[in-house]
Amino acid sequence: ITMLMFSMVMCQLVQPYLTDGSISEDVKLWMSMYYGTAGRSLWTVFELTFSGCWPGYVRDLVEHVSTIFAYIFACYISLVVFAM
Repeated sequence: ITMLMFSMVMCQLVQPYLTDGSISEDVKLWMSMYYGTAGRSLWTVFELTFSGCWPGYVRDLVEHVSTIFAYIFACYISLVVFAM
C-alpha cells in the first residue's frame, strides 16, 4: 500500500513538469517513461524499492527538474527501503 500511495503521489507531482517549457524534451520523455502514468509510476517505485538501484530513478528528477524531489525520495527511501 505504501508503494502504491507513493507512486500515485509521484505521478501527480511529475505531471506539471511534463508541460513545462523550461525542461528539455529528453528529460520530459524520461519522466513520462518512468512516472507518466499510474502503472509506470508503480512499476518504477517497485523497482527502486526492491532492486537497490534507486539513484538511477531519482537523479534526473533532482538534477534536471527540482531539488524538492531529493527530499521526497530521501524520506521514502529512509522510511520504506531502509526501515523494512
